[in-house]
Formats: sequence, structure tokens, C-alpha cells
Amino acid sequence: MSRTAFVTIAGRTNAGKSSLLNAIVGEKIASVSNKPQTTRTRITGIKNIDDVQLVFFDTPGLHKPVNKLSEHMLNTVKESVSDIDAVVFVMDCTKKINEQEINLLKSMNESKMPVILVFNKIDLLKSMDELAPLISSLTSQIKCQAVVPVSVTEGNGVDIVIDEIIKLSEESVHFFPDDMITDQPEKVLAGEMIREKLLMLLKDEVPHGIAVGVEQMTERDDKDILDISAVIYCEKESHKGIIIGKGGAMLKKASTMARMELEDFFQIQVNLKCWVKVKEDWRNRENLIRSFGLSEK
Repeated sequence: MSRTAFVTIAGRTNAGKSSLLNAIVGEKIASVSNKPQTTRTRITGIKNIDDVQLVFFDTPGLHKPVNKLSEHMLNTVKESVSDIDAVVFVMDCTKKINEQEINLLKSMNESKMPVILVFNKIDLLKSMDELAPLISSLTSQIKCQAVVPVSVTEGNGVDIVIDEIIKLSEESVHFFPDDMITDQPEKVLAGEMIREKLLMLLKDEVPHGIAVGVEQMTERDDKDILDISAVIYCEKESHKGIIIGKGGAMLKKASTMARMELEDFFQIQVNLKCWVKVKEDWRNRENLIRSFGLSEK
């Protein structure tokens, strides 16, 4: 009989949740950046190992809401930790545990949800001895299925996380085809790849006010070329100028980086065209949040 486990990956912002999902799935399906709140919606990743199908939900990071978009993001986290088989809770072992993390973990304990604690970024510790008091402090307050120290960037410990999740799988039919790695539409994946490059290149005040909509994505009949047209939305005219850059240099650099990743992912030559438009204060406008696919409803 085949087996399945539905798992939510949760934790504070910038702990490495999306990186862990990508490492488990073996493909880059979630945006990764050193900027906080990179993930805005729940992203599904699928990993098949022999007769076991693991279905992962990557969630936005825990943070203090400052606008309607961030409220939607936190609602997504709350909804994603119910009606599943387990939670993989990712923690940055270089930072102190905060009250928001403790409260969410305690609520999982109250609901009898199995929790696998993943302490990420162990490669940044001077000694593994630094990890013992962190683990002791947390496990004295929280019941957990397993504690796994990892370095996602170096690939250490990821296989142990997978093994612990497999232990929680139950007999079930597979809900997705065995060759499927995500339920995200190709346009959404392409848009996230473009947004990630902008997150990498732009200053702190601009990235969170950016959304990317892919308006066209078609493969030519006469050539092996994928044409992609995307619109980058920002909140201010001044931000538009920063995104485009002097003589269009910033937009060209981001587009080139995104095109290279798109070609690697889709295994086809890509013709990418990007435009920049202003939608003032869109993160506080419900209709625009929904139109960008960033609402949990």
C-alpha cells in the first residue's frame, strides 16, 4: 500500500523554510532571499520516495503585520498548520527563540500536532556545543517528534528530516502524479523567479512593495523559444525609477538573471520581456492583493 504525509513547513521569517523545501524537493520551486518575508503565499512541494508521497506546504515567515498583505500572510500560516499530518518547524539556531515562535509551537502541542524541530544554519556556529542549550531550552517547553540540526546551504541533515517525516506517513493513495514536484502554475513559478532576482538586487525599502504578474507565457510553434511577458508592480514612482535603474541597467540585470534561471528550469530558450508599473499602496488594497493571487481566500 502506498503512503502519504501532508506537512507544513513553518517558522520565523528568514529561517530557511523555502531553502529547505527546495532541498527536499530537489528543484527550486520557492523564492529564496536574505530579505525577510520572501514567501507570501502557501507553496506546495511534492517529493516521491519509493511508495511514499510527501506533500509540503511552505508558508510565509512569522512576523509582525504592518499592512493588509502581511495580515493575509499570517492568516496563511495559521490555516496551513491545521488538518495536516505534521509540522516541520524551522528555527535559525543563530537567533534567540521569540515569543511568537513559542506561542505557535504551544498551540501545535495543544492540538496534538506532531512537530519536527529543525535547527538550521548550524554551519554558522563556532561549535556544535552552542546548540545544546538552545535545544534544551526549547524541548523543556515543547513536545516534539524529533530534533534535527541542519545546514540547508551545505546539504547537511536534510536527509534526516526526510526520514523523520516518512515515519509519520500513513497508508493512503497518492494525491498527485509521481512526476509532479509542485502544484504551482508555471506562470506563478516564473513570476516568483523574477521577483526573487529583484529581491536580491534592490535596496531594503523597495522589495516588499513589489509584485510580479506574468501576462503571457507561450512557446513558439516554429522555434524552441518560450516567450514570457511580465509586469513588475511597485507602489511609488520613485521605486519605479530604482527598479528600472539608470539607462535601464537594473531592470536589464534582473531580467537577465531571471531569464537564465527560467531557461535552466524549463529547459528551453527564453525570451523574457519585463515592464514596470505603479500601483500605489497596493499592499493595503484588498482587490489588488487578490488580483496578484496573494490572498488566502
